[in-house]
Parts: sequence; structure tokens; C-alpha cells
Amino acid sequence: MMPAARESLLDAAFEALARRPWAAVRMVDVAAAAGVSRQTLYNEFGSKEGLARALVRREADAYLAGVERALAVHGDVRDRLTATAEWTASAARENALLRAVLTGFWSERLPAPTLSAVPAQRRADGPLPSPGDLVGAVRDRAVAVLSGPGAVRADAADLARSCELAVRLALSCVAAPPPGEDGVAELVRGALQRQPGDRPGR
Repeated sequence: MMPAARESLLDAAFEALARRPWAAVRMVDVAAAAGVSRQTLYNEFGSKEGLARALVRREADAYLAGVERALAVHGDVRDRLTATAEWTASAARENALLRAVLTGFWSERLPAPTLSAVPAQRRADGPLPSPGDLVGAVRDRAVAVLSGPGAVRADAADLARSCELAVRLALSCVAAPPPGEDGVAELVRGALQRQPGDRPGR
């Protein structure tokens, strides 16, 4: 199937999930909304579980792509990690499925596919990322970007801790939002005041 057609099916499933609980989402309705036959949908994803896994993987991939955009902003280490934390908090607040992927708390409205791999050939049937996997992926991406060519030199272990701290603070703000529009940024900036990239001579 063409990537555009696959995306149309995932879009249709995501939109259906916004209107009703996953248990009430019917494959025939998803196929109809995407303008394909139900058989085409099954050929692409194998089952409703396969469709759910593909949805989860797409949200995780889109989140990590957003992390990379946040890390590309101009500024020092603290600016970039603050941008990453703000993206994490805003994306999780606006997207219930992503929030579940990042926190591991799945409501009854959402699909809850198993994280382990299932026997099949599709990428979506491989193991899905756990919340810890995603925090680790963000940390590793941030360390790679912030310690790359032209970056301010910083101890790799300190940098990794700072990256992980920023993401975990952002996720705590999803669970218990701080007051004010800039609550996430203020919290992260305060926590990172003495972190790499914010020291004289670094």
C-alpha cells in the first residue's frame, strides 16, 4: 500500500478514536472513512490490534520528530531542553493517545496494545516503546545534538541527567499542571540553572 493510503487509514482511525472509545471503533467504519475496502485495511494492518499498534507507533514517532525540532531551536543547553520539555507537555496535553504512550496510563477509551512484539512481518508488530524507552530516546537524541560539532562542551553524564530531568519534569506537569502558561518552562529552567551549558566558562 502507498504510504499516503496508509496514513489516510491511520488518520481515519485516529479521528474515530477522538469521537468514541476504541472498543466502539469498527474496522469497517475506518475503512469507509479512508475510502478503501475493509479487506484493504486488514491486508495492511492484519487486525484491529495491528491497527492500534500502528497508531501508537505513529504517535511515538511524531513525538520524537517534535523533540528533534525543539532541540534545533537557537540558544544554550537550557533553552533547548526547556523547548523540549514544553513540547513534551503540550503534545501530551493535546493528544490523549500520546499521553498514554508517554505515561503508561491507558484509559478505557483508548487502545492498549501489548508492548511486546507479535508474530508478523510488519514494523508495527515489533515491540512498542514503553514510557521509559521514550524518555531514553529523548535523552539520547538530546545528548547527540547538544554534544555534537559546534556545541558547548559539557560532561556527557551531566548532560544526560539534565536531558532526562527536563523530560521527566515535563511529564510530571502533564499529571499535575503547574499554574500559569509558563509553568513548565519556569520549572525546567529553575531545575536546570546549574546544569551544563549555563555555567561561566563552559
